[in-house]
Amino acid sequence: MSATAGQAADGVRSLADRFGIEPGMVVMEMGYDEDVDQDLRDALTDRCGDLVDEDTDEVVDAVLVWYRDGDGDLFELLVDALGPLADNGVVWLLTPKAGRDGHVEPSEVAESAPTAGLQQTSTVNAGRDWSGARLVLRRGAKAKK
Repeated sequence: MSATAGQAADGVRSLADRFGIEPGMVVMEMGYDEDVDQDLRDALTDRCGDLVDEDTDEVVDAVLVWYRDGDGDLFELLVDALGPLADNGVVWLLTPKAGRDGHVEPSEVAESAPTAGLQQTSTVNAGRDWSGARLVLRRGAKAKK
């Protein structure tokens, strides 16, 4: 039995499970800084190995985007995240929870994601201070880039 199946049987899903990260996946990280949730990063690297940075030439299965209010234009960052993303890949937009420094209003995500060709499918608790929004390509969005 795999660890994932065992965790599911116990009713406890790891952070890597919640993010859909599997062994062998290539995961790119953008917006890393000292305030990121290290437990989340550790869970993901334990599952898939080292995270690649935004200078990678690889096609990636997922992109983790750490974004805080004041980090620049969210639309442009999301467009940059799409460059190396596989057609069936996912972008995880990680933002500080309400009441935390750098909190991003949900309206900013709701405006920027569709403009970048993404749609939000779910949210997860990504740690004590972070929330994660799962963004996927809208049908035909990658072809239009």
